Amino acid sequence: MPNKHGRYLNRLRLGLLQTYYSSWISWFLSSKGNEYFCEVDEDFIVDRFNLTGLNNEVANYSQALDLITDNLDDDIQDELRGSLDVQARLLYGLIHARWIITARGLQKMLEKYKRADFGRCPRVLCHQQPLLPVGLTDIPYEKSVKLYCGRCEDLYSPKSSRHGSIDGAYFGTTFPHLLFLVYPTLLPPKSGPSDFGSGSSRDMAGDSRRRRLREEQEIAEGGGDAISTASVALKADRYRPKIYGFQVHEIAKLQRWQEAVRDRQVARLESLEDPART
Repeated sequence: MPNKHGRYLNRLRLGLLQTYYSSWISWFLSSKGNEYFCEVDEDFIVDRFNLTGLNNEVANYSQALDLITDNLDDDIQDELRGSLDVQARLLYGLIHARWIITARGLQKMLEKYKRADFGRCPRVLCHQQPLLPVGLTDIPYEKSVKLYCGRCEDLYSPKSSRHGSIDGAYFGTTFPHLLFLVYPTLLPPKSGPSDFGSGSSRDMAGDSRRRRLREEQEIAEGGGDAISTASVALKADRYRPKIYGFQVHEIAKLQRWQEAVRDRQVARLESLEDPART
């Protein structure tokens, strides 16, 4: 009797959610922590060609797809429904990564980029440049999503822990760089404010002041004395923007110049930190 009562409550709850939200996708997009995602067109999802190979990535692929498209049988076991929701989230995320590099998907993500839905670059000289989500790998469950700044070409972690737990494979390694290639006028300048940098100078000054206070606190606690700036610079991994696995030519040329400048700065720092070498 308790099992029947529990199943009835679960079906009632799911029915109410189904009534409130027009579809599983709308419910998913309305959930907290999923603000980075855009809505994938149903025509793209039902076209099996677009989903080629995903059946090998997702357990219970057919039922998860039925759940996303609201075609799941109501008589499915309640014990399986919970795990199906996890698999449906995974499947939608992988579909989402393919969708946002299509012409229609790029347009939808462009609207979110213009609203700065993904946040803004914390660096003062980037003038509140809007960020774009990117994955460090296309394989799920390996790396969380990062935020790419087209001005300083660096990566940042999302401020919110909910966003920081999103799998990077749901956005893929290609999206932000392909967006700038398709819409070259969006590529921000390397100096001066950009069209989308709408943050006030007061906000930027406040961020700079808070960051300086944190650095001073770390030094006061003894953390800064034992740290070699040159060694940290050498250990830092350089992010290399790629499209479909290939590094963009102009960016590759720019990065060679930037790395040469960095090597000169590292040599200068080493000479300042170790006068015995000079």
